[in-house]
Amino acid sequence: MITQTSCSRPVGPARRRAGFGAALLLTAVLTAGGAFAQAPAAPPAADPVVAKVNGVEIRQSDLAIAEEDVGQNIPAGTPDAKRDWLINYLTDMMLLSKAAEGQKIQDTPDFQKRLAYVRGKALMETLLRDSGKSGATGDAMQHVYQEAVKQMGEEQEVHARHILFRVADAGDAKAAAAAEAKAKDTLAKIKKGEDFSKLAKDLTEDPPGKADGGDLGWFTKDQMVPEFSEAAFKLDKGQVSDPVKTSFGWHLIKVEDKRKREPPPFEQVKDQIETFVTRKAQIELLNKLRADAKIERLDKPEATPAPAGAAAPAPAPNATPAPEKK
Repeated sequence: MITQTSCSRPVGPARRRAGFGAALLLTAVLTAGGAFAQAPAAPPAADPVVAKVNGVEIRQSDLAIAEEDVGQNIPAGTPDAKRDWLINYLTDMMLLSKAAEGQKIQDTPDFQKRLAYVRGKALMETLLRDSGKSGATGDAMQHVYQEAVKQMGEEQEVHARHILFRVADAGDAKAAAAAEAKAKDTLAKIKKGEDFSKLAKDLTEDPPGKADGGDLGWFTKDQMVPEFSEAAFKLDKGQVSDPVKTSFGWHLIKVEDKRKREPPPFEQVKDQIETFVTRKAQIELLNKLRADAKIERLDKPEATPAPAGAAAPAPAPNATPAPEKK
């Protein structure tokens, strides 16, 4: 391929690693004399007791909280094995926390400081979660979708093939000249009637192109390196370019078709939009709180506090979830 970066695939957010924080927060529940079962989120029928440790209940909801915290560390296995692991984890936590309480660890300044931090973090995360959910309404998501569609405007897409004669070192004039000569020779064959796709399979130095005849599929102008895009979008359907030089080497480009870019259906990009509006609601809340607060830095000269972050422009929906070619 002719992508500028072939290893920049987006990755999903990593799950949080197990930390002292959540364990400390759960421990605090016991320290206060309560049971895990006191979470009011679910009625007893929907939140059954799965185990008891010295009479203290562990409910299904407690397993969910623990899994959210330590999920990445749970050994691979069947659902039953995971459930057993979580119950054992919570059992150990309860026994150790009770032992710690017996040693009055909960009364130490260090523990109180840590507990205050974890409590604040839990409150912050809960508020951000709730504000994000309240902001991700159907109307808000539709509005973002429609705005993104408008931003697409009359954007064009091209379906093209290419043949690449690679130049590994851009400073190697001899290699560049040899690659250009190959491109010119191949263009002469095309002008004599030889099939572009077959020549791509035989001659291209772009490995995927040998399998698919140099087919790049559909792309927009900003998805390819500038020199390549400029040449491709000037061609009409069926035309072949003169040799085009890019940082990858010399190319021949054939345009198979051109069209106005069509937006994907709402349902196809719904998850992306939901993430966007959720984050936007959270940022707006935080910016408002910062604006209303008196924030003082005593370790450095006073400066105007920066906003928490501006919401990014609504992303234009992509017809495919593949990484950008650029």
